[in-house]
Amino acid sequence: EIISKTPEYGYIFKNCNWCGDDLRDGSQFYRCSICNFCLDLSCSQNFPLPTISNPKNHHHSLIFLPRPLLVPCDVCGLVERSDPSYVCFQCNYVVHESCIDLPCVIKITRHPHRLFYTPFLSPSISSCLLCYKTIDIKYGQYSCNHEDCSYVAHSKCATHETVWDGRELEWEPEEIGETEDVAPFKRVGDHLIKYFFHEHHLKLEKYNGVRDADKQCQACILHIDSRDFYNCMQCNYFLHEVCANLPRKLDHALHNHPLFLDPAPPKDFESIDCFVCRRPFAGFSYKCYKDNCEDEYGIKFQVDFGCILIPECFTHKSHEHPLFIPIATKRSNRCEVCKAENAARYLRCTLCEFCLCYECAIIPDKLHYKYDALPLSLCYGEVSDETYWCEVCERKLDPKEWFYTCNKANITIHCECVFGKFAYMNPGYKFDDIRSSTVEVICNRSSTRPFCNECKARCSSSVYLKMSNGTVVCSILC
Repeated sequence: EIISKTPEYGYIFKNCNWCGDDLRDGSQFYRCSICNFCLDLSCSQNFPLPTISNPKNHHHSLIFLPRPLLVPCDVCGLVERSDPSYVCFQCNYVVHESCIDLPCVIKITRHPHRLFYTPFLSPSISSCLLCYKTIDIKYGQYSCNHEDCSYVAHSKCATHETVWDGRELEWEPEEIGETEDVAPFKRVGDHLIKYFFHEHHLKLEKYNGVRDADKQCQACILHIDSRDFYNCMQCNYFLHEVCANLPRKLDHALHNHPLFLDPAPPKDFESIDCFVCRRPFAGFSYKCYKDNCEDEYGIKFQVDFGCILIPECFTHKSHEHPLFIPIATKRSNRCEVCKAENAARYLRCTLCEFCLCYECAIIPDKLHYKYDALPLSLCYGEVSDETYWCEVCERKLDPKEWFYTCNKANITIHCECVFGKFAYMNPGYKFDDIRSSTVEVICNRSSTRPFCNECKARCSSSVYLKMSNGTVVCSILC
C-alpha cells in the first residue's frame, strides 16, 4: 500500500529497505502491511529482470537478488545499496545491475592506449591512475595490455561519464596511427617554421632578457618574457615556443572527447569564457566538435591554452602533495586559495582534501608587471606581523593570501591587481556583446585612467572595454 506520511514511531522501519534513504521527510512511499517492508518512490519504479541469461562478462546466468547487496560487487568492488544486484550461485559471483554490461574494451582521453576489462589484477598493482586511491586486485578493473605499460583504473572510474565517451571498442579494429596531420607547423629552415594559421614564416628567438610590453603570445596572450618564442619576420605576430608546439588534435584529461585547436579568438560575448577556469580569453583554444556535446547555451566545450598546459598530475608549489585532475562529481569543492565554491574544474590532492581551482592554478609563479625591470615572484602566503600595502590599489594586503612581491624593489601587489579582469584579452581584440554592439579591448596606458560609465570608478586594469557607442566599462560585469 502507498503511505503518504511517515510511519509512527513504533514501526520497525523508518528507512527505505532498498536504498536506505530516510522516509521521515513527509514524502510518499510504499509499505507492505504484513512485514513493514518499505520502498521510496524512486526505488519502487525499478523492476529488475528476475534472470539474465547471457550476461556480458560472465559465463553463467545471473539471478536477481531480492535484497540490497551489502558486500562489494565483484566487478566494481563497491557496496551500493540502491543498485539492484544479481548473483551466480555456481561461482559465488555477485554484481550490480549497472555493472553487468560494462564494456570489454574502451578508450579514454587520459591514456594513449585502449583499456581492457580484467576480472582481477597482478599483486604488483597498487593504485588507480584516475582517482589515485588503492586498488583491490580481487575485483574487476580496466588495464592496459601494452608491453611496459602498467596503467590501471577502477571500473567505475574508467567508465564514468566525464572520463569515457560511451563507445564499446571490442569489435572495432584498433587504428595503427592517425591518418590526419596533427603537427601545427612545418619546418622550412634553420629555426624557421611555417605555422598553419599564419601567412608568414616564424623564426625562433632566444629570450635575451630584454622586455617589450607590446609583445604578447597570440596563443596564451601572456607577455613574451623569460621563454623562447617564435617571431614573425614580417609582422607583429608572436608565439611562445611551447604554445607553437601544441598539436592541432589533442586528447586531454579535461574532456572525454578529442579536442581540436581553434586559433580564431571568440567573436561573441557568450563564447569568450574558458569552460575550465571561467576567465574571458582572446587567444587560441581547444574545442570539442562532437555532436550533442554543448552546454546549456549551445556552446561547444572549449579550454584556453593556460588551462590545457596544466599537467594531469603534478606538484604545485603551494602544496606539498601531488595534485591531479579528478573525476568530475556533484560534490562541493571549495578552493583552498580563493575560497570559491563549486569551481567549473579543479585539481585535488592525491593524499588529502586540498582543492585548487584552475583560476588559481594557472597563476604564473614569476612575471613582469608593466614596465618594471625586475620580475615579481608569487608568494603563497606567509605568517607575518608586518603591514603590507598593494602597490596598485593602495589597499592593505593580507599576507596569509597569495600575492606578488619583489624583495629587491620592496613591492607587494594583490594577484587580482596584477591581472585585473582581462589577463587573457589583448589590446585591439573585438567581440560582439549581447546587445549586438561591438566591444573593443583598449590598452590602459594613459597618464589619466578613464572612469567606468557603470560603476563610476577608474579603470585600474591594464586594459578596459570600449563600446561602439563610446561607453567605457572596466569589466564584463559592468
